[in-house]
Amino acid sequence: MAEDWEIHLRTLSSSARDSNFSTDPASDSSLLHSVRKLIELCKSENSENLIARVYPQLNRIFQRSVSSISQSRSSSGLLLLAILQFFVDYGEFVLHDADPSLRTFFRSCLSREFADPVVAEATLDFLNLNKRKILLTFPTLLPQFYPLMLKLIAWNGEKLEKPFLRVFPGLMSPGSFLPLFISLVDLPVLTGALEKVEKNSGPLIGSSIATIQKSAAPEMLLALMDEAYTGSTIADGGADSESEDSNSITSDPLFLELLKDENDGLAQRHWTSPAMEATLQAAISAPSDRLKQALKMSPRLLNVYFSIALHDVNQGLKCALIPMLLDRNSKLFPDKIFSYEVRKRLLNFILAAFHQSPEFVAILKKPIVDRLGEAYDSPEKTELALQLCWAIGEHGGGGASHKDAARELFESLELLLYENLSSSRLGVGDSVLGSSSTTVRRSSQSRLLCFVVTAIAKIATHHRELLPRARVSLGKVAHSRISDARVWKRARDYLGLMNEPAICLSVLGPSGPSSGSVQKPGTINWSEGKTKIIANIPFYILGGQEGPPHHDFSLMDILPSSKQISG
Repeated sequence: MAEDWEIHLRTLSSSARDSNFSTDPASDSSLLHSVRKLIELCKSENSENLIARVYPQLNRIFQRSVSSISQSRSSSGLLLLAILQFFVDYGEFVLHDADPSLRTFFRSCLSREFADPVVAEATLDFLNLNKRKILLTFPTLLPQFYPLMLKLIAWNGEKLEKPFLRVFPGLMSPGSFLPLFISLVDLPVLTGALEKVEKNSGPLIGSSIATIQKSAAPEMLLALMDEAYTGSTIADGGADSESEDSNSITSDPLFLELLKDENDGLAQRHWTSPAMEATLQAAISAPSDRLKQALKMSPRLLNVYFSIALHDVNQGLKCALIPMLLDRNSKLFPDKIFSYEVRKRLLNFILAAFHQSPEFVAILKKPIVDRLGEAYDSPEKTELALQLCWAIGEHGGGGASHKDAARELFESLELLLYENLSSSRLGVGDSVLGSSSTTVRRSSQSRLLCFVVTAIAKIATHHRELLPRARVSLGKVAHSRISDARVWKRARDYLGLMNEPAICLSVLGPSGPSSGSVQKPGTINWSEGKTKIIANIPFYILGGQEGPPHHDFSLMDILPSSKQISG
């Protein structure tokens, strides 16, 4: 074993002395093998002497490799990852803080070589192998470089999705949680932007490093990363930077915009900018295999993101995320399947968050009211408004302690209702034999109004001071006889329920007691349905009483007879 040590140590020493390799260690093909063998020997022999002898050599090679990356003709990624593994394993023993070395690797090496599938896979393997230690010892590392990690997966696609998903939770932190959502939704846009850079400036990765050095693309990416993480200015290209023949980063405004947005965190995407529109149209007309994979991966990454958000993220961040979801619901990459899958996940998370924290409905009344005002702008905005109406009613406008917010939300529902009663929203004046699009529009609007009517009845049941106004609103609908009978019949049914307050409380009231309050008689706690027998008929008159019931009717008076069923 001692002979093996000496052989590989001599390889490291000779590489440092050789003028051909001293300035470019990665070009020595035998160096990576010797480094890996020495690390294996350190683990198998557990020799403190060997570790102490190897460390200075590896540290020197690491520094030389980093300093020569811009001039190197060989990939440095695998060599640096091997040395980083030694730093992570034995950093405490040799008194080497691995954090600066890890950040140097991301900033100087991976920013150039993320498009190399071998380096990308090795990076994910390294992060997964050391995931626990990195998250505990260097918790800000992955959240800081999450944009670079998304470039890695956007470019390399589904073949690296599984190892990336194991790393993905480490990208989330309080500082990266909100901007990470934007980047995940825009993963297809990022993929299109990277492909545009490759098309305009040459391949991001070629058969040799010499090809990359002739291309402006890696320099563009590196400069953008430097701006994102060091704050250096990248727009100061001088007078020639605006030239059409220039390969400077300012010649690709879309990619620059995407990186700036990631750096700025919550900056808005400019979906109406010429560069964005041109790139989206080009991507839609002839989507590449890489873009198709990004369209599939983005919803799956959002699944993991929202699962972590519901269970591990604090209330403040969850509340701050919801307005972003409301905004991005109508601003998605224009692919039908992708848009459907993403919107489904956005709505599911919004409703789940409201279920966890009903007070969010009151806290977020302003963005909710804004979205109700956009209910008829597009089909996706109509669906969003419909779901928000359901949430307002289901959670009583935020609960009993948020009466002012509930009143404002109630007024917004009233306004939405009256706008339709006083206009031709439901097709009054349209041709009876209208087009199929008119029929679909009427059906969608009728469905929305049914939800509005239900929300008004529910929120008035939660806040009884609103009952008089609710009766007036529902009365107008019931007597309007608008084109769709489902709407006015539902309003009529709710008016009848309101004449029986206890039954109305059971049917339209909260599904369980609010925090700190006693469940009222007649209110069914549906969440206990899996463990307790719950009557489907609201026998509110039995609430709080003992002994046999004092009513004189039986279940057969309510349940249909066999003749009625067969008929």
